Amino acid sequence: MNQLLLIFEGVGMAIDAIRTNKVRAALTIAGVAIGVFVVVAMGAVVSGIRESFQKDLDEIGATTFIVQRRGSGINACDGTDEKCPDRRNPPISFSEWEMIRRLPGVQDVVGVLGGGGNFAYKNVRIDGVGYDAYSPEWPQVDASDIYPGRNFTRTEYDAGQPVVLVNDTLKSQLFGESEPIGKQIMISGRQFTVIGVYQPKAGFLKSLEGKGPDTPRAIVPLQAAVRTLDAFKGSLTLLVRPFPTAQQSEVMDEVLAAMRARRGLKPGARGNFYLVEQDRIKETFDQLFGAIFAVGLALSAVALLVGGVGVVAIMMISVTERTREIGVRKALGATAGTIRWQFLVEAATLTSIGALIGLAIGGVLAWVIRTNSSIPASLPTSIVVTALAASAITGVAFGMLPAIRASKLDPVEALRHE
Repeated sequence: MNQLLLIFEGVGMAIDAIRTNKVRAALTIAGVAIGVFVVVAMGAVVSGIRESFQKDLDEIGATTFIVQRRGSGINACDGTDEKCPDRRNPPISFSEWEMIRRLPGVQDVVGVLGGGGNFAYKNVRIDGVGYDAYSPEWPQVDASDIYPGRNFTRTEYDAGQPVVLVNDTLKSQLFGESEPIGKQIMISGRQFTVIGVYQPKAGFLKSLEGKGPDTPRAIVPLQAAVRTLDAFKGSLTLLVRPFPTAQQSEVMDEVLAAMRARRGLKPGARGNFYLVEQDRIKETFDQLFGAIFAVGLALSAVALLVGGVGVVAIMMISVTERTREIGVRKALGATAGTIRWQFLVEAATLTSIGALIGLAIGGVLAWVIRTNSSIPASLPTSIVVTALAASAITGVAFGMLPAIRASKLDPVEALRHE
């Protein structure tokens, strides 16, 4: 009961200190609030991105893996550097695609090429529109709803028919409210027929690649892209889907062995292609955003340090102003531990107010991000607890010196203080 009374008294002292030293208290609270806000904001964004990223990977398929010409990851090179070991890797060929498709453990293989150009319909022209060139199985790895219209057929794909699906954003920009199905548009001067409108499911990975729902984009048959739009075949990437009953590792071994044999690579020789599973992609993601989060924590620590210095300053002033009060309390029997506890509670109260303000602002930011982007930002319980704990520790750590000073005051000398 006595401890509870001391806590309430310490909180009251903190409120009095805020009223008496408004500027110092505001700076102290602001420092802590900024530190907590940075932690909360970074945590909300990173956790939201991780959730969205995982959904993107789940849509591709848990066991789907990628066959590509060059490596991927933070330290990977794109082939433009002369020193890049992957610079001379041969492109993934169409014959290798067909070979992989025929392997026993492979259910299907989706080919992917990327490109861009200007899209035009009547007097409307939009420059710099990107497109994805796929094989017909693309909905299995790129979750999207197609309405109105349809996907292209295998017959249309094999014949290289110039057909195209546009997303909602591109449809609105080209056709407004009119019906797009069956209309002829020009892609970089080549005529294509619109057969469908697709709605990509929002996700961080798609937005990062410029394929989000708010970006005008299209999908064309890969064969049409090569034959009609002169798409660069050297960037061909394959998404390999094993049968549900097959082990991913075994299918990857099949593909690896078949590709090495096809390319005449001797045992022990360096590979000139890459197989990338989802765990590798997630590992790269964790490295990237782990580094970003670490920077955020460093900035937060600086802000908390500033807040902590403010705690020391305002608490020292509080001790000086309450010297006689401390003397009276000691004369009436208050122990050094009681005095120390009160001042620590006061310091922790100041930092806790800053923490609550930082949490509130961080929560508002998370809501704004969640409602205006594809990132489902939220406040994880672990982040909230961490932020509150950090603010409390800051208050106690930086309030310890003033609290010890107050507890060591001689009651006789304190009573003489003017």
